[in-house]
Amino acid sequence: MYKFEPLLKQTLWGGDKIIPFKHLNTQMERVGESWEISGVKDNETIVANGPDKGKSLNQLVSEQKAKLIGEENYQRFGDEFPLLVKFIDARQDLSIQVHPDDETAHRLGKPRGKTEMWYTLESAPDAHLYNGLKKKITPEEYEQMVANDTIVDALARYEIKEGDVFYIPAGRIHAIGSGCFVTEIQETSDVTFRIYDYKRKDKDGNYRELHTKEAAQSIDYTVLPNYRAGYEPILNEGVQLVECPYFTTAVYDLTEPMTLDYSELDSFVILIAVKGEGTIKANGEEMTFKMGDTILLPATTTEVKIEGTIKFLETFV
Repeated sequence: MYKFEPLLKQTLWGGDKIIPFKHLNTQMERVGESWEISGVKDNETIVANGPDKGKSLNQLVSEQKAKLIGEENYQRFGDEFPLLVKFIDARQDLSIQVHPDDETAHRLGKPRGKTEMWYTLESAPDAHLYNGLKKKITPEEYEQMVANDTIVDALARYEIKEGDVFYIPAGRIHAIGSGCFVTEIQETSDVTFRIYDYKRKDKDGNYRELHTKEAAQSIDYTVLPNYRAGYEPILNEGVQLVECPYFTTAVYDLTEPMTLDYSELDSFVILIAVKGEGTIKANGEEMTFKMGDTILLPATTTEVKIEGTIKFLETFV
């Protein structure tokens, strides 16, 4: 079982929720993101426990290969870890953006696209986000709306509460709004096309770069009636939230001990504690597992025992 040193990102829009949520002993302010598990080049997380302490995530993959991530995953992704997990705390509205799919990313000279999901944590009472188009627009109308500052009018806006789930396939326009605190699970990719940034300036007084043309090639103009993923919470049972080619994610809300059987699964598993605390036993080890913790289980793990009053996400490829 691996825990990693979080990569804390201070941002102009960062809030004050991540440090207490993760029980960290630091005075850092405006922490907008905690990268929990990352194989992104120059942003790799480092093992925090056990005999592999100090190694980077991609170093683990290159040494253990399929034993860590699974046979099929290793054939598909090689020595790059396939998922990136973050906590994001937005004190201000983030930019409106879109991610390309793999095909579009390759055409634009990027290694891969990005599909992701959000699971909302305890956010501000007025927290909101944007996900998807609420009305049909053409590529020409899109460019006009960006130019005349009305693109927000075309987006579906959601007031959020703890436990809401949003799936964001590549091509879907989206934005995290002020007051949002979320867990983000995504492909290992840092390709983002910024559509609109409310005409804000950075700390040096410059407008941030927009990628209007690249975004135009990436947007899926499909309109859906609802972009919030529906699910029925059930105690002491796994409830699937999202299943896609890039990750499968479930939520568990435990009040009694539970054993998870991974003997038939050919993948690593990431467990992300979002509330409460308990203990976790696997592979002859036992460790505490509490709100804010993220644990990576290698693909060789067959059984995991979890005790306590704890809610956590489970994700794998």
